[in-house]
Formats: sequence, structure tokens, C-alpha cells
Amino acid sequence: MDNSTKFNIFSFAGKMKILHMSWMAFFITFFVWFNHAPLLMSIKETLGLTGAQVKTLLILNVALTIPARIIIGMLTDKFGPRKVYSALLFICAFPCFMFAFADTFEMAALARLLLGFIGAGFVIGIRMVSEWFPHNELGTAEGVYGGWGNFGSAAASFTLPWIAVLIGGDDAWRYAIAITGVVCFFWSFVYYANVSDTPKGSTYFRPKNVGGMEVTSKGDFAFLIVMKLPMYFALALLTWKLSPEGVTLISESAALIAYVGLVVLFIVDCYKAYDVNKEMFKTPVPEIQQYKFKQVAVLNILYFATFGSELAVVSMLPLFFADTFGLSAVMAGMVASAYAFMNLMSRPGGGLISDKFGRKKTLLILTAGLAVGYFAMSLIDASWPVWVAVIVAMACSFFVQAGEGAVFAVVPLIKRRLTGQIAGMTGAYGNVGAVTYLTIFSMVDASTFFLVIAGTAILGFVTLLLMEEPTGHMAEVREDGTLELIKVSSN
Repeated sequence: MDNSTKFNIFSFAGKMKILHMSWMAFFITFFVWFNHAPLLMSIKETLGLTGAQVKTLLILNVALTIPARIIIGMLTDKFGPRKVYSALLFICAFPCFMFAFADTFEMAALARLLLGFIGAGFVIGIRMVSEWFPHNELGTAEGVYGGWGNFGSAAASFTLPWIAVLIGGDDAWRYAIAITGVVCFFWSFVYYANVSDTPKGSTYFRPKNVGGMEVTSKGDFAFLIVMKLPMYFALALLTWKLSPEGVTLISESAALIAYVGLVVLFIVDCYKAYDVNKEMFKTPVPEIQQYKFKQVAVLNILYFATFGSELAVVSMLPLFFADTFGLSAVMAGMVASAYAFMNLMSRPGGGLISDKFGRKKTLLILTAGLAVGYFAMSLIDASWPVWVAVIVAMACSFFVQAGEGAVFAVVPLIKRRLTGQIAGMTGAYGNVGAVTYLTIFSMVDASTFFLVIAGTAILGFVTLLLMEEPTGHMAEVREDGTLELIKVSSN
């Protein structure tokens, strides 16, 4: 940990430089990931898309992020966040260009599917920030990283329609989206040249094996397998949505192959998990090195409801405001950006409150507020003044995003060397939520859509009662075999 500088948001030295460089990288990933949302009306017109095809693009955009966050989490723990973040930014610039100049629905769909990988960038910074900040500042630092980075989606909603207007012409949206790819490409080099994985003299703890998450008891291994299932169900749901029973983007035989492939992949995934943990079945893990997987499971469910709903709502809100209140594309994008705009304050606020008043108590309060907020959004209709609808959306988004900040105030306190993988799995559940919610949105009206999210928030609240407040220390093994105790609370 770097304790040489105080937490001064206006500083650009030491750990604060790492924080600023990382949230900027995250900001760019979201700027690229949601560059289509505020321009959907122009994209729809240029490519001649149907309403069903537009909704398919929204689902595809978040689909691949489910496995991507798991994979990127493993790579981050193994190779370090500096290399992995830089590589991700570099590679993902190319499908961004592909989408910008797509001339068919199929090409645009493939590009949006591939761009789902850039949504995994968030996981990388969680590990980077956890290496540089002490436990009593970790919630705040992760909140700033997540909140200011998440603002990339709001920045896209607010700026890209204006950029398209300034460029002018039927293809203006293409150049606006291409600009985001140029920024992504450029920052990959800037990030690599200006950060390091740990402060000088600190140990970067790596997992013993890459290919599956380590657990520390037989019961937790079974729990891990069960918690993998929703991720595969979400991918199967996506396959169904793209099959002839949905929008017919893939044939019935291709859908069948995809289903079989998911079953095979699940079996391989379970085997890899066993291979990583087989020693634990022979020799019990010393108690001091154990962690409880239920902590991970609870955070997964909470992130399903918080980040999953944010991804879904950010994707559909510009069109929702345009259809409900008859707004132009530019005005709808600006109004809808208010929802994501709250990330600047609410996600760091959730981390700060969590640092001050406890992880579990903070999450209970914020999850309850989340349920009430989405219930209020379900009541919005054309009879409302637009400004009232915007205030309700912003109030709801405070609880959504503060909840996300509070979730990731806990993630680095479970098991240091697995932080990337835990963040990856928790983040993947956010995308499972997004795919689930967007699929529901494609079948119901907006009011019912918001009510469904409120219901899952109540489920998250009940699940949260099972979580334990992180206390004491976690133990990690150095490369020389000695133990290091890492403080996780002031107790």
C-alpha cells in the first residue's frame, strides 16, 4: 500500500496518480461501450433497422461481457493490471471502428457483441486500486474509480449527439463513434507508460493457478459451481433471443449448436475449477488462509440488481424519454444522461459511507432505497412534467450507483490474490442482470420493466442479511512461502 500521500482528490502524485489514470481508462471503456445509445435513432434510420433489431443490439452489447469479466479477472490476477488494461484498450478500438462503419445489421451486431469485451475493463482497475490504497480509504478510492469511470456512459449520451450535429450529414453518427475508438487506442499507450502494478517494494500476490477461482472448503466448492449456473443461463437466454424464436439473427441449428456448446463449456469450467482446487479436497486449507465464498455470492446478487439495472436502464432510457415525452434525439440523450450523471457523486459516496459506517449496514440502506427508486420510476408516464421524471431518475440512480460503490468496497477485502477473479465474477453478475433485464424489457412495457427491477432489489436485500461484515485481517502467502497479514478493518 502507498501511504506516502493523503487522500487528496486534487493530487496527481503517488497513489492518486494511479487512481486518476485508472478512472480515466475506465471512463474511456464506458464512453466506447455506450457510444451507440444516444445515437440509436440515427443508426436505426441509416441501417434501416427494425425495433426488434435495435433491442437486439442493446442485448448483444452487454452479452459477451459476462465471460469477458471472468477471463479478464483471471488475466489481471496473473499478469497485472497495467499490461491487461493497456491491451484491452488497444484491442477494443478495432471493433469500435467496425461498428462505426458497419453497413448491415449483421456487421453492426457482430461489432456490438465484440465490444462487450471492453465492459470488462472495470475489473482491472478494481485490482489496481486495491494494490495502492489502505483499507480505510479503499471504499472511497474504489468509489471514485467506479463512479468517475462510469460517467463515461453519461458523457457519451451528452456529447456524442452534439458531435454528430457539428459534423453534419447522414453519416455523422459514424464519425462520432469512430472518435471514441481513436481515444481508446491512444489511451492504451498512455496508461502503459504511466502506471505500475504496485507501489515500490510491495508484493503483487498472484493466484496459485489460473483457470478457476480458488475456494477454501468443500462446501464452498459446491457453492461456486451453483453460482456459475446463472451466467450460463444468461448466455442461453441470449441464444434464445437471437434464434428464430426471437429475432432470427441465427438459425435454429446454430442455436442448437450454441446450447450444446454452453453445456460443454460449463462441464469444462467445472473441471477447471476442480483442477485448481483439487489439493483442497486432500489437505484442508489452514483456517487463517480461508475465506467464505458466501461473501462473494451475496455481492454477486447485489451487483445483479445494481449494476445490471444500470446497464439496462442506461441502454433504454434515451429512447424511453423520447417516446414518453416526444423529445428529440439530442434532448432525450441529454435528459437521460442525468441518470448516469449521478455516478460522479453517488458511487464515491457509497464507498465513503461504507468506509465510515460499515459495509453491511450501508448496503442494507442503499438496497432498500434502490427498490423504492425503481418503484417510483415505474409510475412515470406522459402526464408527468419532464423535470419531475428527471429528478426521480436521478434519485433512483443515487441508490443504484452508491450501492455499486458499496459492493466494491467489500470485494478487495475478501481475498487479496483473488481480487481480480472475485471482481470478475461479481462484475459478470452485473452483466447477467443486464441481459436478463434487457430481455424482459424486450417483452414488456417500461413500467413493468422498472417494477421487475424493484422486485429483484428486494430479493437482494433479503440475501444481504446473510453477509458478514469484513473484520480483522486476511492472510496471503508470499512467493517465498511466508505469510503476510493484510488488515481489512479497524477492528
